[in-house]
Amino acid sequence: MHTFTCLAEVMRDRSASWMVFEHVSASVQGNLGCFLEYSNSGQLDRSQTGHGYEEAINATGYGKFHYLLLALCGWALSSDAIEILCISFVLPSATCELNLSDSDKGLLNSCMFLGMMFGGYLWGTLADFRGRRAVLLWSLALNAVGGLSSSFAQEFWLFALLRFVSGIGVGGSMPVIFSYYCEFQPKEKRGSMISLLATFWMCGNIAAAGLAWIVIPQHFGISTPTFSYDSWRVYLALCILPSATSAFIFVLMPESPRFLMQMGKEQEALRVFQRVYASNHGCSGDQYPAFSTTVELFQPPMRTITILMITIFFVLSYGYYGLFLWFPELFQRMALYGGTPCDIGETNGTIVIDKCAPVDDSVYFNGFLTALSNLPGNIFTLLVIDRIGRKPLLVSSMLISGLSVFFIYLLKTQRDSIIMSCIFGGVSVIGWNTLDVLSVELFPTHLRSTANGALSGLGRVAAILGNVTFGELVGAHCAVPMILVASLLSFGGLMALKLPNTTRQDLS
Repeated sequence: MHTFTCLAEVMRDRSASWMVFEHVSASVQGNLGCFLEYSNSGQLDRSQTGHGYEEAINATGYGKFHYLLLALCGWALSSDAIEILCISFVLPSATCELNLSDSDKGLLNSCMFLGMMFGGYLWGTLADFRGRRAVLLWSLALNAVGGLSSSFAQEFWLFALLRFVSGIGVGGSMPVIFSYYCEFQPKEKRGSMISLLATFWMCGNIAAAGLAWIVIPQHFGISTPTFSYDSWRVYLALCILPSATSAFIFVLMPESPRFLMQMGKEQEALRVFQRVYASNHGCSGDQYPAFSTTVELFQPPMRTITILMITIFFVLSYGYYGLFLWFPELFQRMALYGGTPCDIGETNGTIVIDKCAPVDDSVYFNGFLTALSNLPGNIFTLLVIDRIGRKPLLVSSMLISGLSVFFIYLLKTQRDSIIMSCIFGGVSVIGWNTLDVLSVELFPTHLRSTANGALSGLGRVAAILGNVTFGELVGAHCAVPMILVASLLSFGGLMALKLPNTTRQDLS
């Protein structure tokens, strides 16, 4: 049986600092070479971690483990998309039962993002000094529990509270999924594979829309004078299946080897590398408290990057979630009254909506089309992100997204508005995919999850503001939020010009 050569070189200089370069004896069943560097204290030297990590991850090869990891992380990411977007599809049906006003709908959409704001920072910080895997497991489980419980809520306040709980779970899993996944990827494949992972958001979007189209119009369930559980509640219960199953599967997954090396747990990292190698070929560390890592994000050399990323995350979250989650409601109004989102059923400047009007089935079909429009954007990102780079994609996608929102407001027919909504969805996802890649490449390992959690939290604040703005103004002054979204997206695209290029660079 073929075995790898075992080579160990130990060098020690007069200053007592030393380095071990070790190619571990291995067999086809699962051993591999691994590059380990130590400081005087025996801890991994953070400044030298990158080269050793790239050596080790390349030695594992690329194969079955990575494809299974993509499937699992993609399934978990799609669960987040489903949980965020499903509420927009139940609003037309829940309006009568829960007696929702436009402001209530905006608040209900915002509850999820408020939970994500708290969850993103809390879970992201925990992931940077407790590990990625445990955070993913528990945040996905909380998402599932909150989502399932909300399907039984009979009062608006309880429904909103449980959506907030679900949001805390989503806020943890979304940013940490990308940190966990990227830390198993070699730099040659990192950009394209993170982009491929990001396409699962589109899959979740399509699944949420398709399931709503199939389930909600059926009007089945039970109803008593004190309790009802009809089709839109069944839909909410079905939407938690991806997060629940993902949580169970993460029990079987290893911790990120990059995180283990960063924490000085070299032997544990080596065992993970061996496991990855075996799968592909068939065959106490530092603590990082939340406050210290947050402060470091706003100190040189990270300060400029952090401020730019906060700005871009904020405007993209405000524009995308503020508008996209209102599409089913706007489609319902167009189906009932004709015209465009800003030109329907107006009486003295205020749109009058019958809360208990039947929901037109075309609402779910149009929502499905809008979700499906993400597919071309995902394919385009996957093909070109490692060729033309991250920054050009982000800049162009945000500028075009802003322009498409402006045209949604200007166009005067329902068909044209739906077409522009699809363009908005397809181009915006390019920006999100690129931003997902940049958010893990721009920050070093010991700050990565904290940074992504903080950015995610800021994004949720923006999403809350976007939904509240739409809820308050869409009926009376629709032009204001539409033009504001178009302007902010364009501004974000211009700010992205100042970001550095990270294409094919080592993780720091």
